[in-house]
Formats: sequence, structure tokens, C-alpha cells
Amino acid sequence: MATAYVHNLRVRRTIRARARIADNQSIPRLHVNRSLRHISAQVIDDQKGITLAAASDIAMTTGTKTERAAQIGEMVAKAALAAGVTAVRFDRGSAKYHGRVAAVAEAARAAGLTF
Repeated sequence: MATAYVHNLRVRRTIRARARIADNQSIPRLHVNRSLRHISAQVIDDQKGITLAAASDIAMTTGTKTERAAQIGEMVAKAALAAGVTAVRFDRGSAKYHGRVAAVAEAARAAGLTF
């Protein structure tokens, strides 16, 4: 019973987050995927259906998970800026804007992306 409740909360959170970013398809979105061990981010152009920039912490071995998340935010922002993207929509999926997800967003903003 408890797992169904948690699943429903995640689904509702996903729907809310996607509804906020679905209105402006002309701006690429920065999607963050967080698992228990790793975090990855990619800038996606939904009109063309292609990934413009991506970064993952799978090969990183030093630092805490939050420090690695901040490095991922900086890496994906630099790659996006190199691809000519300056503004993005932030897609956190079903994850709360807290901890590692917030660290990715703050580092991407500090590196030059605007949300």
C-alpha cells in the first residue's frame, strides 16, 4: 500500500513539472535524471527531437554526490553554450527541486544558462 502511495506522488509531481515546461517548445529543456547513485543532465531540443548537450557522473569517482551534481551542471551548461543554447526550460521530472537536483540547476545558472 505504501509503495502505491509513493508512486502516485511521483506521478503527480511529474505531471505538475511537465505541465509547467510544456507551453514553450521553442526553448530547449534541461532534463535532470537522478538515481540513488548517479545523476545525469541533458539539453534536449523537443522540436527536432535531438540532444544538444549531455553530461553524467558515472565516470566520476571523487567528491560527494552533491559536489558531482554541481560539476554535472557546470559541464552541461558549458556544452550547451558551445552548442549555441543560452536559455533552457528546467525539467526535473519526478524529483523534488532539492539537494542534487538543485545543485545541478544552480551550477548551470552560475555557468551562464538562463532558466
